[in-house]
Amino acid sequence: MQHQEKLLIVKAKNGDIESFELLISAYQKRAFNIAYRVLGNIEDANDVTQEALIKVYKSIHNFKGNSSFSTWLYSIVNNACIDFIRKNKKVKLLYIDKQEEDGYQKEIPDEINTPECLFEKNEVKRMIHDAINQLNYEQRTIIVLRDIQGFSYQEIGEILNISEGTVKSRINRARNNLKILISETMKVTS
Repeated sequence: MQHQEKLLIVKAKNGDIESFELLISAYQKRAFNIAYRVLGNIEDANDVTQEALIKVYKSIHNFKGNSSFSTWLYSIVNNACIDFIRKNKKVKLLYIDKQEEDGYQKEIPDEINTPECLFEKNEVKRMIHDAINQLNYEQRTIIVLRDIQGFSYQEIGEILNISEGTVKSRINRARNNLKILISETMKVTS
């Protein structure tokens, strides 16, 4: 943890709102991105992110520094997503297959921009998004954290409060399910 971040944490624990705002400003966009990828809805992701940041503010005095601040914050975001899903079981979780102006969608850089290549890439992205949407919450979350957000196995373990071995097995299971779903889709479209 950087010295400046440690100082901001100490000040935020003492009730300094400005220090808290500075502290979370570095992580707020990624926190939103996690909620958005898991919930698939901008409004819900905004609500859950706000709720999670309020929880972080109210419980910052409980932060012990055993993990990085960002890992602790993302863990709270993940738990807020779980709470939201439990409260809104009727809400269908959808992955939105459109580009976001604020960069919330991880893009593969275009090497060839021919219309055919762009169409094909968009079809592949749509197929992957549809397959991710069909995964259960646990598998969707692990794919979002590892393959979309790029967290390490250790960070994912800390965020989800599970061992690295469990992280690896869940990622493997989720990726295998994705392969099956994608291959089934390809059979149907062939």
